[in-house]
Amino acid sequence: MNEFPARSHTLRNLRILALLLVLLAVSLTTWVTAYESTRWVDPLFVAIYPIAADESPVTARYVASLDQERFKPIDRFFAREAHRYGIKESTPVKTRLRPALRELPPAPPAGRGMLAAVVWSLRLRFWAWRIGGHAGEPADIRMFVLYRDPALTPTVPHSLGLQKGLIGVVYAFATATMDGANDVVIAHEMMHTLGATDKYDPANDEPRFPDGYGDPKQVPLYPQRKAELMAGRRMLSADRWVEPGSLGEVVIGPASALEIRWIR
Repeated sequence: MNEFPARSHTLRNLRILALLLVLLAVSLTTWVTAYESTRWVDPLFVAIYPIAADESPVTARYVASLDQERFKPIDRFFAREAHRYGIKESTPVKTRLRPALRELPPAPPAGRGMLAAVVWSLRLRFWAWRIGGHAGEPADIRMFVLYRDPALTPTVPHSLGLQKGLIGVVYAFATATMDGANDVVIAHEMMHTLGATDKYDPANDEPRFPDGYGDPKQVPLYPQRKAELMAGRRMLSADRWVEPGSLGEVVIGPASALEIRWIR
């Protein structure tokens, strides 16, 4: 009697079972990480890794000049907004500047295919673990900020934040005049790592009403005095908007607060 077909069938079932167990473990780990990162009982430590993303001496000087105080507006913004929602932790977010990196993260895929995006996400997570996974200080979220000389690169790619792995990749400008706007982008992508979703129409970048407005009950409605962080734009009229220049012009709206469990 030939036992090879039966044995092959058993091995295939074992491989499938092993794969399912791995997927279950990954899913469980992702859920636990997401839950722990939005408990808001202890501060979230956010490691910021600056990277000079071009060969410009302007960028090199800017990155070399960065210090811990540079990112304090982000800490103060999250403290201010968290307190509006009754979060008791006095410093819900604590940024920590890490040494500048010389290596760039894997570039996002040119296409929009699901498989390419999954492969790139895995590559990015492995890269982030290899680059920053062994630091002495704890880090709940890792933000890799790629600075470029605005004289050479007047526009930068879209930044991104991954909830799986709690990783952000931010494209920023290497000039002090853009520090406030850079902070808005960093905070926006940090919110993505915590589960917050965009509040604008991807077709034209227009903030969605009401969730994308700083104050949808404001009278008169325009111009909006504040921008909602996950919309990233402040409405001036029904068809005009402007990007905020600093976190002082931004709030976290109720829909975003619900997504990161500031509202239970």
